[in-house]
Amino acid sequence: MQRRWMLGLGANLGDARGALERTLTRLRQHSDLQVIAVSSLWRSAPVDAEGPDFLNAVLAIDTALAPQAMLMLAQSLESEEGRVRPHRNAPRTLDVDLLLAGSLVLDTPLLTLPHPRMHQRAFVLAPLLEIDPLAQIPRLGGAADWASACAGQRIEKLGPLTDIAGEAPWAGHSGSVQ
Repeated sequence: MQRRWMLGLGANLGDARGALERTLTRLRQHSDLQVIAVSSLWRSAPVDAEGPDFLNAVLAIDTALAPQAMLMLAQSLESEEGRVRPHRNAPRTLDVDLLLAGSLVLDTPLLTLPHPRMHQRAFVLAPLLEIDPLAQIPRLGGAADWASACAGQRIEKLGPLTDIAGEAPWAGHSGSVQ
């Protein structure tokens, strides 16, 4: 079953922009999915984390991959960028969060969908709403309805995220991904 996924990318160690660009390239080259939309690159202060500012983006992806396979893909992408997990919310070379999988609601020991804290984070909501202004969070409603609660979180739009070949983030994209 084909499903629209929203993935959150973030990094605050090393070549953070390069990590996001390489990850976008890997996802574009993956034979089992299609990148539909890419948000701008955003800089944000850490939330419930430590270290320098993060660079963030949100991607819309269509795939028939199962949730467990998507989790394995996300963890593989993180490993390729040297992600280590010394403690919860440690600074990271790459974080790939599975935010939404269409209207799927899932709560297992390994994976919770939608992401349980996405509605509390400007670094997720701002780029998500950029590519899908009508985004819905299952059980919570419209993502836009939650954005005002994050108004005190520092976030800054930097410009387009391109892959390592310098390709445009989404040729011809002009609005909602729906």
